Amino acid sequence: MQLDFKQIFTAFMVLFAVIDIIGNIPIIIDLRKKVGHIQSEKAALIAGIIMIVFLFLGKSLLSLIGIDVNSFAVAGAFILFFIALEMILGITLYKQEDSNPLTASVFPLAFPLIAGPGSLTTLLSLRAEFAIENIIVAVICNVIFIYIVLKTSARIERVLGPNGINIIRKVFGVILLAIAVKLFAHNIKELLA
Repeated sequence: MQLDFKQIFTAFMVLFAVIDIIGNIPIIIDLRKKVGHIQSEKAALIAGIIMIVFLFLGKSLLSLIGIDVNSFAVAGAFILFFIALEMILGITLYKQEDSNPLTASVFPLAFPLIAGPGSLTTLLSLRAEFAIENIIVAVICNVIFIYIVLKTSARIERVLGPNGINIIRKVFGVILLAIAVKLFAHNIKELLA
């Protein structure tokens, strides 16, 4: 097992931008107001388990239906592109309905807000380029960060304010857009080769 800190950092930043936990603070705060207490540990742990299981089983599931990782990565690049547009332009292409208070920590928080289609697609896209142990470390680092943000979301909102959260969301949107373009270019070359 060879850990590559550059790969870990890159995978961490890609997942961090896709999950966009800082940009989702207003959603988390609204959810807390609607359902009361959110179990931060449960939400972060379940999201982490979903992501790691999909990292290992996602490729097998794709093989079962006859799709290669490069094709999935190209499709993932399109999803990342649209997520980035949502972040940059402040529009919502995907809207999640409210949930039962008893399951709010799992649904919609752990899935699909944290471990949603964007992050799952990103994991398989990253797997096409990076070593699996580096991706796992990046997922664990993200889960720890997500837990900290969930625990301190009200305080973070007070410190950053609405404008600060908007700026962070837009900056990560531009980064994510660049990552989507790179992912598309790299994997389309593999498909056409």
